[in-house]
Amino acid sequence: MADKSFRVEVVSADERLYSGDATMLVAQTTDGEVGILAGHAPLLGQLTEGGYIAITEADGDRRVAAVTGGFLSVSTDVVTILAETAEWAADVDVVAAEAALESAEPGSVEHQLAKSRLSAAAALAR
Repeated sequence: MADKSFRVEVVSADERLYSGDATMLVAQTTDGEVGILAGHAPLLGQLTEGGYIAITEADGDRRVAAVTGGFLSVSTDVVTILAETAEWAADVDVVAAEAALESAEPGSVEHQLAKSRLSAAAALAR
């Protein structure tokens, strides 16, 4: 399986959230949802506001992160996610995120962050 994996780096303005090997990555971009496998053609994409990424690790574990803004870069053997914000879906307080979504003005940073958190939590539950 090692020959079917690639390196994934997830970096936000605050921290390096993830660095590891994966067999698949799904990201929500402004052009739609993109699935990346080993050997994917080089690509540069803009991440959606209020979206998420899903990483299937080389050992088969699945991790989902809420990401807002930023870019996806695919090179020969590395996929880099440069996000404005990123956090693991498993750490999302769904009740707080729902309350934030309801109280935030549509289109605001708070609204996009709450939307991203809820999308990631829902994707993790799948």
